[in-house]
Amino acid sequence: AYCYHGQTLLASDKCGEAIRSLQESEKFFAKAEALCKEYGETKGPGTTAKPSGHLFFRKLGSLIKNTLEKCQRENGFIYFQKVPAEAPQLELKANYGLVEPVPFEFPALNTHWTPETVAGFDLTKRPKDDAAKPKPDEEVKPLKEPDIKPQKDSGCQIS
Repeated sequence: AYCYHGQTLLASDKCGEAIRSLQESEKFFAKAEALCKEYGETKGPGTTAKPSGHLFFRKLGSLIKNTLEKCQRENGFIYFQKVPAEAPQLELKANYGLVEPVPFEFPALNTHWTPETVAGFDLTKRPKDDAAKPKPDEEVKPLKEPDIKPQKDSGCQIS
């Protein structure tokens, strides 16, 4: 988020803030890269996943580096803006997009769901006779299939 915010700041000629945003992005990327490498070396069932080798992750690292170099170069030649000590605040609430997210609310409980009703679904109290009786296998009767002979006059023509 800091990387893309830095690109937006650079486009709006706020090069000093863009540099600080990209430096923050570089810091978080290094932290994420260390965690991804640690995850990839962990023993267990998910060892085939290597997040640090994912295409998005590899592209993001070079994008951060290249954009930061571009901002520093342009700030030295064109803008001459001071780099702030604090990273710029990210806008966490999007003011654009297709739809507004709807918060999820659980529906109200129906009056039929009482504690007695829920207790009636206790699987430990089911009759054990049903599980012990195997179902008798029904004999499968052979079915006579119609004798289909190939026809020469099907009406199809190959031209």
